Amino acid sequence: MPEKDWSDYRGILIVVEQRNGIAKKVSWQLLGEGRRLADKLNTHLSALVIGSNVSALAKEAIYRGADQVYLCDSEELKDYRTRPYSKVCLTVIGQYKPEIVLMGATYTGRDLAGAIATHLPTGLTADCTQLDVDEQRLLLASRPAFSEKMLATILCKQFKPQMATARSGVFLALPLDPTRDGDIIPIASQMKEDEIVTRVLDFLEQNDYVSLEDQEIIVAGGRGLGGPEAFALLQNLADALGGVVGASRAAVDAGWITHDHQVGQTGSTVRPKLYFAIGISGAVQHVVGMQNADMIVAINRDPNAPIFKVAHLGIVGDLFTLVPALCTAIKAQKDGQESVGIAL
Repeated sequence: MPEKDWSDYRGILIVVEQRNGIAKKVSWQLLGEGRRLADKLNTHLSALVIGSNVSALAKEAIYRGADQVYLCDSEELKDYRTRPYSKVCLTVIGQYKPEIVLMGATYTGRDLAGAIATHLPTGLTADCTQLDVDEQRLLLASRPAFSEKMLATILCKQFKPQMATARSGVFLALPLDPTRDGDIIPIASQMKEDEIVTRVLDFLEQNDYVSLEDQEIIVAGGRGLGGPEAFALLQNLADALGGVVGASRAAVDAGWITHDHQVGQTGSTVRPKLYFAIGISGAVQHVVGMQNADMIVAINRDPNAPIFKVAHLGIVGDLFTLVPALCTAIKAQKDGQESVGIAL
């Protein structure tokens, strides 16, 4: 069977995910990475914005690196539903023929990407943590494999576009540049409301769900805590700092805290401004999920713990003494008192 000519497929397309007019951070992070890949391929970077009253996001996509934006703005697209969204994506892909399509590895992104890849059909690599391109314009999509013991790089050589979803917190978003200019191309909605078989009746917010990817301060604990009770100490520190509690896989597997708190290859990949690793040994599966934090503070009784190799500040000591002392010192500073010493 002769190999199909895909030479008319050029450019990179980022599908921007939004809810209520607010874009997911992973979309801007993918635009930043897409800019790098597009420059490497000497091609253009496009974004696709779908929703209702989302024209502001189209402009922001240009400010964050896109050369052009396809905008499908229609009332029936206010809430995400697989079929109307996938038909818009398939229309844009069929008409403009991008060689690479990228989406966030969110619940929505995974659903939408799978539907599109099935219809085209083409290959899809999910949950990527590294992206690159080679001299043959092939997307090198890497993701953890074999129980996270290996990193597999997957190529789609026979079909276009090459598709991948990527985790939040892995790539760096470009800063807003309001001087950037680009084209905004309107795209018509592909389905009328009476043609869509699903209805969104309401959204029930899960108030206790922790979205680690959006946090600037995370206080994470591991097996060194010795049990679930110690997470109360970490919660006190997180509350004092205005952050949230995270955890290693060991703590989650032990049943001390729920999976939505987990940081690492099988949990969330985070990029906070401040990350506390308390009682966490520093296994590679955890480190790959937090190593891009701006500041990492590690507390561990073992001076040889691997976590100290990635920490910007390491404290060897008893967490049950240090964490309450840190809380006291932070409270004193907030109250305008003189600095409080911490006895190690």
